[in-house]
Amino acid sequence: MEELAGLLDRYGSSFAVQIVVAVLCGSLIGIERQLRGKAIGIRTSVLICLATEEFVRLGLVLGNSGADPTRVLGQVVTGVGFLGAGVIVARGGSVTGVTSAAVVWMLAAIGSTIGAGRSADALVLSLVTVGVLIGIRLLEKAFKRLRGSYDEPQDTNSP
Repeated sequence: MEELAGLLDRYGSSFAVQIVVAVLCGSLIGIERQLRGKAIGIRTSVLICLATEEFVRLGLVLGNSGADPTRVLGQVVTGVGFLGAGVIVARGGSVTGVTSAAVVWMLAAIGSTIGAGRSADALVLSLVTVGVLIGIRLLEKAFKRLRGSYDEPQDTNSP
C-alpha cells in the first residue's frame, strides 16, 4: 500500500485516474465482446486501452522536453491497425472478425483520448461503442427477420 501511495505522490493523482478510466473503459467494451464469445474479450480490451493510454501519456510527457507527441500517436495508430488486422479471417467466400478489428481500433482511440487527459470523453466514447455494438446488432437482426433470410448462423446465446 505504501508503494501505491508513493506512486501517486511521484506521478500525481491524474496518473491513477487515467489508469482507472482506461481499465473501466476497456472493461465496458470487453464485457460486451466476452459475452458474445468474440476473440477480443475483457483482458485484451483492457490491455489495448491501457497501453494506448500510456503511450499517448508518455508521448505528451516527452513532448514537454521537445519531442513531437503526434509521432507517438501516429505510431500507435499504425501498430493498432496491425493488431486489428490479425483478427480478420477470410474463409471461403466469407470474412469474419471485421467488427472485432474495428473494436480494437476504437479501444486504441479511447485509450489515446484518456492519455490526452480527456477521461470524460473516453467514458462517453466507451458507452457509445457498447451502444453501437448492441443496438446495431439488434437492428440487423430485425432487418433479417423482415427479409426472412439469415446470412449468418443463429446465435442461441445472444439477446
